[in-house]
Amino acid sequence: MKIDRRTTRTVKIGSVSLGSGHPVAIQSMCKFKTSDVSACLRQIKGLEKAGCEIIRLAVKDNADAEALKNIKKHAKIPLVADIHFNWRFAIIAIDSGADKIRLNPGNIHKLGEIREIVAALKGARIPLRIGLNSGSVKDNPEKSMPDKLVASALDYIKTIEKLKFYDLVISLKANNVMDTVEAYRKIAGLCDYPLHLGVTATGSPFAGAIKSTVAIGALLLEGIGDTIRVSLTDDPAREIEAARNILESLDLRRFGPQIISCPTCGRCDVDLVKIVKKLEIGLAGFSVSRKPVKPIKVAVMGCVVNGPGEALEADIGVAFGKKEGMLFKNGKVVRKISYKDCVGVLLKETEKMYG
Repeated sequence: MKIDRRTTRTVKIGSVSLGSGHPVAIQSMCKFKTSDVSACLRQIKGLEKAGCEIIRLAVKDNADAEALKNIKKHAKIPLVADIHFNWRFAIIAIDSGADKIRLNPGNIHKLGEIREIVAALKGARIPLRIGLNSGSVKDNPEKSMPDKLVASALDYIKTIEKLKFYDLVISLKANNVMDTVEAYRKIAGLCDYPLHLGVTATGSPFAGAIKSTVAIGALLLEGIGDTIRVSLTDDPAREIEAARNILESLDLRRFGPQIISCPTCGRCDVDLVKIVKKLEIGLAGFSVSRKPVKPIKVAVMGCVVNGPGEALEADIGVAFGKKEGMLFKNGKVVRKISYKDCVGVLLKETEKMYG
């Protein structure tokens, strides 16, 4: 199955292009106060290494807006300034080198203020994200949350378009899956701007990752979405990990070797969980630094029931019996390997496949 993505215009954020003609981009948000430049840079560099492609920073005051200048000097990925309440912070952020501005229609909505921001955006040639969430729309008991999000977005879009500015990205994030999916489905048919997908205020990290995956995955399967942020109350590196897994599971992008492993049962005579965790750590270097042209599947199976078949279908794999396993490569049996050597062998064989 091939996903047919919704046709959109292209919007460029620094070195990253968003839209249907480009890969779905991964982004996150810095967790530190932006004026703490050293802390922000440490986190941004870690996120860059993890695979983050766009980073957003909160701009709460003048110090935050001014700090973007210094962060911009050292960060490789595009910076998005997150603006609420005070429109002047957007102007300072633009002057400080932000690659995109995010505005919340719920708290910056006066025409004069919007006009000033749009003029600055035009001058700097950078885009705007119209970022709505369920907490930023007017209370209207006659409308559902998805309808309120869509109506607010369309009103704001029309205001911006009257100012002859079209370099826009749109997001409509609710705090539950159903409202989020319905809102994005509706807006997708009403404009051709790239869409930033996500669920807001998702809860605990585990529940949040599942909630985000269900909503984002459902929309991506329908071809909706051009950039994603998995919002978690956790280390933002976990957001990147979740986002990459979502995109890989849908074959929208490949970042490195893919591990295929069984859930284990009473037939398994080895500690497969331990093996998979070690293998995942060992393969992480391939996914960050190698950027493979083709996906490589590495299978680790715990017994001989389905194991050999799954391992045969992978590029490299092992199916375990007692204390040892049978190594398969490109569908052929290679040799027996011991339990204690299996991770090293699989990493070495994967290295060979990358040449």
